[in-house]
Amino acid sequence: MCGRFALYRSPLGLKEHFASTNEPDLKPRFNIVPTQTVPVAHAEDAGNRVFTSARWGLIPSWTKDPESLQHPINARSETAAIKPMFRHAFRKSRILVPGDAFYEWMQKDGKQPYLIHLKDGKPMGMGGLMEHWNSPEGEITTFTILTTDANPLMAKIHDRMPVIIRPEDYDTWLDPQVGDITTIQHLTRPYPERFMEAYPVSRRVNNPKNDSPDLVEHEKSNGLA
Repeated sequence: MCGRFALYRSPLGLKEHFASTNEPDLKPRFNIVPTQTVPVAHAEDAGNRVFTSARWGLIPSWTKDPESLQHPINARSETAAIKPMFRHAFRKSRILVPGDAFYEWMQKDGKQPYLIHLKDGKPMGMGGLMEHWNSPEGEITTFTILTTDANPLMAKIHDRMPVIIRPEDYDTWLDPQVGDITTIQHLTRPYPERFMEAYPVSRRVNNPKNDSPDLVEHEKSNGLA
């Protein structure tokens, strides 16, 4: 799964990497948690990529009472196409959730957090789904992050990992005209481990109130076997 991530790249850096028409509205974040609002990239009707702000935890557009439903922060890529909660967005409203890194806790004891990022230092475009729900107070935009089987590196920590879309696949992923399920699901395959790195970090990240640069620093006293 993916329940925490960090995004501290500059707005200009994100605009350049994702080839968006606008810069996202954000400040450096080192411990993003569910229910918080972050920038996500999606395709406009004209095909341009744009950043918009969305709240983490999906509310489907068709619900009349969001409080009667869970607001999932993750969706399994293998079944999202057939689940009522996700199937419309999986076909028509796919997004990229930018992140510099994500956190996962070692599954064997659940206590040691690890930070996972790309070796080349570039931001990740995590595959996600977006929905718009019309509340009495106005439209609420929400999202969920897709997950897939862990690659060999991640399998040492957890059996699932977020979908990371390859940059060469951004156009296909974001295009709402691409509705073939086989094509879409192929883009959600595990990201190759040779391009990723994981290391232990401070358990201070366990507390959602902590959000400082030291959270992404390597705790050298621990490590993967």
